[in-house]
Amino acid sequence: MTFDFEKLSVYQKARLARKELYAALAKEQRLDRVTADQLRRASLSVILNIAEGTGKASKADKKNFYTVARGSIYETVAILDILLDDGILTQESHQTLYSLFEEISKMLLGLIKSLS
Repeated sequence: MTFDFEKLSVYQKARLARKELYAALAKEQRLDRVTADQLRRASLSVILNIAEGTGKASKADKKNFYTVARGSIYETVAILDILLDDGILTQESHQTLYSLFEEISKMLLGLIKSLS
């Protein structure tokens, strides 16, 4: 059995982005605990809100969860910018992750607009 959200390319892409994010920061000792926790929560929120939204019956509920997921992408990218500024992420890693999250954001926007 497969859940509907697992079939969505945006869900699969969000999982990949989270995995790549964790890999990029896995050995980083300079990342403080508070920022690391916030980044984990924001990147998980993207995935979880996509999944939860897919399970909602009404378009308005789906749209709300996809909008929250998109907001969590903005939060994640803002933290990535800070990590770049602080020299914790390289320009290359930042750009790779930024591009992934930008693509997911656009995919979510398409889902949101389709529910309007």
